Amino acid sequence: MVKRADAVAGGNFDWYDLADPSKEELGEIASEFRLHRQLVNDCMQPDHLPKYEKMDNYSFIIFRIYGDNGSPEMDTMQELTNKVAIFYSPAFVITVHREKEEFLDKLREQVQANKCNSSAELLNAIIYGCLKTYQEPLNKLSKKVDHYEEFVFLKHRKIQSLKGLYYLKRKIDLIRRMMILSYEIIDEIDPDGGNVDTRETRDEYIKLQHLFDSLSENIHQLLTVYFSTASQRTNEIMRVLTIFSVFFMPLTFIVGIYGMNFDYMPEIGWKPGYPTVMVLMAAITVAIYFYFKRKDWL
Repeated sequence: MVKRADAVAGGNFDWYDLADPSKEELGEIASEFRLHRQLVNDCMQPDHLPKYEKMDNYSFIIFRIYGDNGSPEMDTMQELTNKVAIFYSPAFVITVHREKEEFLDKLREQVQANKCNSSAELLNAIIYGCLKTYQEPLNKLSKKVDHYEEFVFLKHRKIQSLKGLYYLKRKIDLIRRMMILSYEIIDEIDPDGGNVDTRETRDEYIKLQHLFDSLSENIHQLLTVYFSTASQRTNEIMRVLTIFSVFFMPLTFIVGIYGMNFDYMPEIGWKPGYPTVMVLMAAITVAIYFYFKRKDWL
């Protein structure tokens, strides 16, 4: 569906919003505005990365916005983000996207209400709206990280926690990469000598980038702590088993000697031999215990 909104400043630019357009609709717009064929093809690729490309008469932008449906196991670019392609010039703005986006509908109302005076102002508002789609998921991801920080230090950890940490890490790292790849777009939107609106867009981008960097660092440290504590718990179990084995090693040695079933052994006919050996084994056990205590191994 193609929607058109005319700005009021003398009607000096047109905005065409193409929501899930057919090839015919997109081809009609491309022919009218002489859009490059390769850039039009980029519009139709759902997995295209963010980019900025400047042509002779217009600029082309691909920006990825957050589009998660809430599933905890979604961790790919196509599952977590949607693509918005933008053709921009002083005379027109063309936006192409597959899904219905609420922030674009609100912008259309602002254009129709005479609140947008130029295509540059509209472009900045679109990019700002794209960035704002990451605000709510940022808050949710922050709460999940806080939850896992509490959970990872509990005594009883389950494999589900590690699985959840993995998908959380994947989401945060992917969004962080989208922020990094979008830097050139923000740099072009807010060049040297930009205005207050473009500076606000840059500030929003810098804030999001900083927060996602912090989340990425936190989740990586959390995974390190998780594996460290798991390793420490394993080492503690091995320490206890080693201590038990040390207690039984000399006892097993003594029993092994007297279990060799030779006919002629010095203590075989000695009447107090059995209680003596039992006392000796008990003494060895007590000696090992106090030795471990003195070394703070127990």
